[in-house]
Amino acid sequence: MTGMDAYTGFAEVYDLFMDDIPYEDWCTYLVGLLRDQGLTEGLVLDLGCGTGKLTRLLSEAGYDMIGVDASADMLEVAVGENPDGRILYLQQDMRELELYGTVRAAVSICDSMNYLLEYGELVRVLRLVDNYLDPGGIFIFDMNTPYKYREILGEQTIAENREEGSFIWENYFDEEQQVNEYDLTLFVREKDGRYRKHEETHFQRAYDIETVARAVCEAGMELLAVYDAWTKAVPGEDSERVCFVVKERTK
Repeated sequence: MTGMDAYTGFAEVYDLFMDDIPYEDWCTYLVGLLRDQGLTEGLVLDLGCGTGKLTRLLSEAGYDMIGVDASADMLEVAVGENPDGRILYLQQDMRELELYGTVRAAVSICDSMNYLLEYGELVRVLRLVDNYLDPGGIFIFDMNTPYKYREILGEQTIAENREEGSFIWENYFDEEQQVNEYDLTLFVREKDGRYRKHEETHFQRAYDIETVARAVCEAGMELLAVYDAWTKAVPGEDSERVCFVVKERTK
């Protein structure tokens, strides 16, 4: 399994091992950026929504949410946490995005856009999002930086052992191709006390800010801001994650 197809067996334990992600803080930040653009309500797309944690928080903040993800297993978890059906979930590869109408804004968080391994795919997704944004609509997305892949993750092996399970994360960064490979091995405790093994491989591409800015322009969109996530500071050489705010300008 690679790239966007990888989250299958991992889906049911994803939130267990990702419990250190500050979704509430990220939601507050995104809502602030949306309100900066005058977007206090309306239809918002969460692209690469995973198990829907952020989608639910944005719904609670007053937005009408659509969550899109390529993984049926991830969406099964998301739907299970959406008993009132307030959030519409769609199983789609972001490279083949197809909505029923336009949205006021879109967000893509937790480096989902880094899974686009080719520059052409990045432009394609930006164009698709642009197509489904209302006139003047906003797209906010984050990306891991080349610095993070090269200096922080690099040739690292990360392991964590817990009562309910453990994981081994082996990381490799190909400097020439600017592609990062995550090899994940998880051991998840079953009800009978035995441990079940999951193995997954994920690939992500490192894009510098200049390349993303060029893709935004090529997609016919306007780059409003680039921030050192999750702040409003200008990114530095040691920024590990950056946040892009882009605007629809073609309709």
